[in-house]
Amino acid sequence: MAAGEPEEQARFRAEVRAFLAANAEPRRESDPWAVNFHTTDEEARRHFEAVRAWQRKLFDAGLAGLTYPKEYGGRGGQPWHERIYNEEAAAYAVPRGYITSTIAMLAPTLLAHGTEEQRRHYLPRMLSGEDAWCQLFSEPGAGSDLASLACRAVRDGDEFVVDGQKVWNSGAQYSDRGMLLARTNPDAPKHEGITFLLVDMRSPGVEVRPLVQATGASGFNEVFLTGVRVPVSDVVGEIDGGWAPARTVLRHESAFIGGGGVQVNPRLVALARMFGAAGDPVVRQRVASHYIRERVLSLMGERIKAAARRGGRGGLDPSLLKLFVAESRRLSGDLAAAIAGPHALVAGEPFQRWLHAEVVGRFAISIGGGTNEVQRNNVAERVLGLPREPNPYQGRPWRETPRS
Repeated sequence: MAAGEPEEQARFRAEVRAFLAANAEPRRESDPWAVNFHTTDEEARRHFEAVRAWQRKLFDAGLAGLTYPKEYGGRGGQPWHERIYNEEAAAYAVPRGYITSTIAMLAPTLLAHGTEEQRRHYLPRMLSGEDAWCQLFSEPGAGSDLASLACRAVRDGDEFVVDGQKVWNSGAQYSDRGMLLARTNPDAPKHEGITFLLVDMRSPGVEVRPLVQATGASGFNEVFLTGVRVPVSDVVGEIDGGWAPARTVLRHESAFIGGGGVQVNPRLVALARMFGAAGDPVVRQRVASHYIRERVLSLMGERIKAAARRGGRGGLDPSLLKLFVAESRRLSGDLAAAIAGPHALVAGEPFQRWLHAEVVGRFAISIGGGTNEVQRNNVAERVLGLPREPNPYQGRPWRETPRS
């Protein structure tokens, strides 16, 4: 019990401690040069299922969706419930992964835009890990300019028939359901003719093709949809009004990426000592800058998460946080390469494997979850109030708009 902690919070802390002691392994000293990616599909699948099983344990114990209403499978708690759980879980090696991110993106979207029936049906299945979700947004010709998407959904009675292709879909090969954006009105301007659909990934006509990455595993996929039928009851928001729930998903995605477990990287200090650069004033200043940026990121993330718990956006745009994270990862990767020199290009030792991951992956976060260029436009328009870039096709029907 923390000093001065109210009795109700102390009881909850004791409940969390008992649950973790019975169900999780204490965090032990781990390999300081371990990388956080998978090198085989088998390894990735095991981790995915471990995270799903952990989510189920949390749900059964009343510790999933701590601030979500009870009628939707949550605990109906307060922000301090999440704070206390996170404080206690930090001492344990609990599984964390992809399911957590999709809950963070889709659950708030259903609360804001879904029907009561959708919330009561999907949220408990999501919070329990019974349904794993993937994001079916980007297309080969609609990445940064997502609203130019061409995947079509044509209404046929009480169903939509979907045809098209999606790409860069994390975890699609493991997922039970997908959040899908489709073009339902090609005669409307591109942002106004999109519908947000909840699709069963086991439906006839859904084909998932894994994409092999440089790591050796297939974290991403391309998804082909041919004559896939989706009930109209699985539309989130309004028909042709899917851009609003899509923006909600993207906003929470940026907040999750930016605020997801930001920690000061101790490997940079270890690397500097290993190569005798710990006393170099330039290296020391760059390490100090990294430390400051990570602390600022942590505080920014907490501010956004606190606002999300209150049901609002808060005073910090998630795009600003996402940009800050992407730039910090680039700077830390550059610093690691500068300290190690040619060792960053040589394989063999564990620290060199970590270096490779830092150098090769330092730009990945500037693309995934929305490119830096898109995030800068968001900040310019939403935060600074600057005018949009000139667009001669503004307001024109989507079918008349040039696309890549």
